[in-house]
Amino acid sequence: MKEHLSVLKHKLDRYMNYGSGPYRFPLSDMLQYVLEFASTKPTCVPPSPDSFSDVENRGTSGSDSLETVPSPQQSTVDLSVIETKFEEFPAQPAPHTITQEELQFIEGCLQRWRSEVEHDIRELKENIAKILCSIEQIYSHPVLSQVPYQLHAVLVHEGQAVAGHYWAYVYDHIRMCWMKYNDISVTESSWDELQRDSYGGQKNASAYCLMYINKNLPHLIAEHTDANPGQAVDGIHALPQDLKFYVEEDNLYFEHEVEEWLEEESCKIPAATSESQEFSSGTSEAPVSPSSQAARSLSSEHAVISKEQTAQAIANTAESFEKNGVEAALNDAFHEEYSRLYHLAKEEPISHNDPRLQHVLVYFFQNEAPKRVIERTLLEQFADRNLSYDERSISIMKIARARLKQIGPEDMDMDEYKSWHEDYSLFRKVSVYLLTGLEHYQHGRCREALTYLVYAYQHNSTLLMKGQNRGVDENIIALYRRKCLLELNEKAATLFESGDDSDVTEGLNLMNELIIPCMHLMINNDICQQDLDAIEVLRSRWCSYLGQDIDENLQQKLSEFLPRMLDCSAEIIVLKEPPKIRPTSPHDLCSRFAAVMESIHSGSAVTVT
Repeated sequence: MKEHLSVLKHKLDRYMNYGSGPYRFPLSDMLQYVLEFASTKPTCVPPSPDSFSDVENRGTSGSDSLETVPSPQQSTVDLSVIETKFEEFPAQPAPHTITQEELQFIEGCLQRWRSEVEHDIRELKENIAKILCSIEQIYSHPVLSQVPYQLHAVLVHEGQAVAGHYWAYVYDHIRMCWMKYNDISVTESSWDELQRDSYGGQKNASAYCLMYINKNLPHLIAEHTDANPGQAVDGIHALPQDLKFYVEEDNLYFEHEVEEWLEEESCKIPAATSESQEFSSGTSEAPVSPSSQAARSLSSEHAVISKEQTAQAIANTAESFEKNGVEAALNDAFHEEYSRLYHLAKEEPISHNDPRLQHVLVYFFQNEAPKRVIERTLLEQFADRNLSYDERSISIMKIARARLKQIGPEDMDMDEYKSWHEDYSLFRKVSVYLLTGLEHYQHGRCREALTYLVYAYQHNSTLLMKGQNRGVDENIIALYRRKCLLELNEKAATLFESGDDSDVTEGLNLMNELIIPCMHLMINNDICQQDLDAIEVLRSRWCSYLGQDIDENLQQKLSEFLPRMLDCSAEIIVLKEPPKIRPTSPHDLCSRFAAVMESIHSGSAVTVT
């Protein structure tokens, strides 16, 4: 039908835009105009050709009259005569002469032709309207209208085929609004924003998948939910038996996986159920704010990381515990660990050792964190449930948890507390990324090393904005980031020069997926002169091919990706963050740090230039 519609529209256009010159008009209107011209009667007799020659003869005398300049008097006389003659022309165009028989014949032909043209145009428009109506109602047939569907989700991609970012819009039937799911961020959105992101044309993003649901199946809309947002109560029971078994088994596996992860990561938030009843005096505990929960989650993680040091501090209080009781033992352990970490933070740093990796409080001391943040953090170390080794540890843990409950919102800014622990968590992440990147580089794995080093530099820059001791030395990250970039760029160029299709593809993928995104991240942030020089080396290596006689296919591929390398503002390029690394103990992390730094400075594995 669409092909037939296109043919009919083309035919109609020939009628509505008729003519062979630059200006075209509807054919029926042109026939009407000709009919009006033929029917117009002249209002006066037109001048004869002799009158024009008479006017011309009055202004000339002899064969050389064209070279004679007429006097003003002669010009005035000639113009008046010409104006008089032109007044004899009719007021509107009309035939000079036309007989009655000619007029009747022309009127008959033009009226018949105009009627035929109008009939054809009318039929074309009617047929076009019928086809359009058929297309609009093609799915209105009862057989095709048995199941009502509605738009439920829209998946959006931003970027290109080789790199980009994805997010989704899902309609929340409980809130009656669209929700935007962008990585870990879930925010309320609108239909206007969804349209802007989905239609394309305005920016480098568009929808690539639309999901519809059957409105007759209410469990798909999840109108009935339990206390957990978005969890359908009876939706799973409407599934077929085999699918229901698969989903239940998968959910069970996921629950076990979460439990194992929580146990390994030790990020559990201290529960306030049975233990709160055990330590409280009958009063109910106030609800915990999200910021407080997040802060406790991070501080609990840092407590688990340092649990061996905390356990040793508790072990040193055995005599005090036997003589003076659990309260005195906790006080002694607290002050002993506080003093030890304070002096550790004041030690002169050396290149092979970073004491901040040993304990969160060393990081806090060196960055002059508020005393209330330091004391609460240390108290949480002793309140960690993972210290339940013996009766003494359990007793100290219970007293520490009771003291934590006595710290009210007016005594501690939990947002500030959370911020300090977030910084230390990011510091450890930067350190792990740096060490992992350097280890990969030492073993010749520049591709893996570069991603870790790039993100180590990005996160480290965030820390250094708050203070010099918040992060690590950015120069060493930048140095090996440049080394990896230059080596990978040379490898990609070598593969490109080989001319082999698979090698060329591998080389260009290396550039598009890793090197160019890294360049963009570097340029879009504060960049030092050494990095600028390195980027110029990268670009010059590829620009050198422009003056060479290379294969036409290679020339085409070069022209496609070279603009992306030269103009870092042309598009949004996203570099995938490296695989997450499980947290390691302070002992293991410090050992790795010492080994890598020693090999770097000794030159056994790499040479620093």
